[in-house]
Amino acid sequence: MRTSLTERLGITAPIIQAPMGGASCPALAAAVSNAGGLGMLALSWSDAVDIRRQIGETRALTDRPFGVNLVLARPQDDRLAACLEAGVRIVSLFWGDPAPFAARIHAAGAVLIHTADSAADARRAAAAGADVIAAQGWEAGGHVRGEVATLPLVRAVVEAVRPIPVAAAGGIADGRGLAAVLMLGAHGAWIGTRFLASGEAAIHPLYRQRLIAACETDTVHTGLFDVGWPDAPHRVLHNATVEGWEAAGRPPPGSRPGEGETVARTADGAPMLRYQSATPRAGATGDIAALSLWAGQGVARVTKVKPAAEIVRELLDEARAALREAAALART
Repeated sequence: MRTSLTERLGITAPIIQAPMGGASCPALAAAVSNAGGLGMLALSWSDAVDIRRQIGETRALTDRPFGVNLVLARPQDDRLAACLEAGVRIVSLFWGDPAPFAARIHAAGAVLIHTADSAADARRAAAAGADVIAAQGWEAGGHVRGEVATLPLVRAVVEAVRPIPVAAAGGIADGRGLAAVLMLGAHGAWIGTRFLASGEAAIHPLYRQRLIAACETDTVHTGLFDVGWPDAPHRVLHNATVEGWEAAGRPPPGSRPGEGETVARTADGAPMLRYQSATPRAGATGDIAALSLWAGQGVARVTKVKPAAEIVRELLDEARAALREAAALART
């Protein structure tokens, strides 16, 4: 399934695995890339040694293109330098202005992807030199900067930056969703929640189980899990922490129930606080269900754990079938 996005990124499937911090890893990124999509590593909180390790491990698992993501809510100059020095040629930027970084990325021969939350943001990124725009609707899981739904956002962004390729993000978890955004004029899909339920995603088994059991009404758009990343809205599964805060009258930071409480620990023993912005990874112990369980509204379409490569193939097969069905309906 070739589009201008696949041509620009050197891939064969118009599918980008969202760079989900804490869940992405070399095994997941490589599996998606080997299946024809674009695997992504989330490196915004990694040091130079870990950046080199993750990129090296991914490269050992695939000879196909993969990318890295850096969140501009914190300084990323050194991390960008480490990524480019390690040979990364696709860089995704989010939550800030890509303009100060575009020249360095292009000078290294790399492609710049910018995640936009509005047509105006997309136009600014295009003017700064973005090669691909990811249009993120508020249905998306994890951190969500905008407040526009995917359907109206994608159409507005496509028209604003044409002919720059656009990947639609937010609420897309099956092939019909991919077909729908292609019909809107997008050139591919940016998919996160569906890949959380892959066997390769580095998340805790209980988190994966909660995703599989969830329906479309089980997520909440909030700013609650802000320890470590304040003032950053996000979408998570409704859980006991959200419920307790709501029952207390939604008090502000500083007076929330259980604030500062350690509810779990990472595999290496580091505390995980209630309200902390942190993905529960494999090996964590404690009350995993009380943590920030990132998920988009497309979570109802996530019903089974499958290998990432199988997910990519399934997305493509479903999208082709949906597009054929739409074409047949148009002829009647």
